[in-house]
Amino acid sequence: MEYTYTIIDADATSNLQLQHYLEDHGDFVCLDRNLDSRDGLNAILKHLPDLVFINLNGQAMEYFMMVSELHQYMNDIPVMIGIAKSKEYAYDALKNSFYDYWLMPYNELDIRKTLLRLKKQRPKEVSSHTLCLKSYKDFQYINTDEILYLQADNNATDFIMKDGSVISAFKTLKTFENSLPKNFIRVHQSYILNMDYVSRINYGKNICALKTGKKQLPFSKTYKSNIDSLKKVLSRNSISTLK
Repeated sequence: MEYTYTIIDADATSNLQLQHYLEDHGDFVCLDRNLDSRDGLNAILKHLPDLVFINLNGQAMEYFMMVSELHQYMNDIPVMIGIAKSKEYAYDALKNSFYDYWLMPYNELDIRKTLLRLKKQRPKEVSSHTLCLKSYKDFQYINTDEILYLQADNNATDFIMKDGSVISAFKTLKTFENSLPKNFIRVHQSYILNMDYVSRINYGKNICALKTGKKQLPFSKTYKSNIDSLKKVLSRNSISTLK
C-alpha cells in the first residue's frame, strides 16, 4: 500500500529536490505541492495525505499555527516532517508533535531512516487488488489477481500476466516485495510468485510449478521458510492422500 504526501515549500528548488529523493521510495506518492500555509491547509483538507513535508524557513510560526488549526477539522492529522536550514525551529516542531525534523541540504540517509521507521511503526495494510505502476507521467493500473509472478530484470521488474503478456516496471523487485497482497511471496532472488497459481512444490528439484502456462519457477534455500508457509496454506485447502 502506498503512502501519500504533500509538500509545502516556497522554495521551488528544494521542493523539487525533496520530491526527487522521495521518488526513490516506490511506495510514496506526491499528491500536491504548495507554496504557503493557506494553500497547504487547503491541500491537506482536500487530499488527506498520510504525510506533510513543511519547509519552515522564514514562516515557521505561521506553519505551526496551521498545524494547530488542523486539529479543528481532523480527528487524525497527517504525519508532519519539518525541514529547515538550522535547528532553530526544532524545539517548536517537537512541541507541535512533528514526527521528524530534517536539516538542509537534504541527507539521503536521514530521509531513508525516517521513512523506514515510519513504515515500521505505521504499516499500511494492502487491501486493493489494483497496483499502480508509475513511470514519469505514465500511470498503468494492473489487477494483482491477474499476475502469475514477478521476475527481476537487472534494475527493472517484469510482471508476467495470466494472459501471457509481460508488463515491465523500472523498479527493483525489492520495491514491490512489501507492496503486494499477502498471496504474493518471495521464493528466489529473482522471483515473487502469486501462490493462488501454484500447482506443485517439488523439494527435490527446488521448483514450484504453476497452473497456468506450465511454468516452473526455482526457489532457493534463502526463501525455504516462505515455501514451507506456502505448502501449509495449500495443504489446508486440499484433500490429502498421505497416511
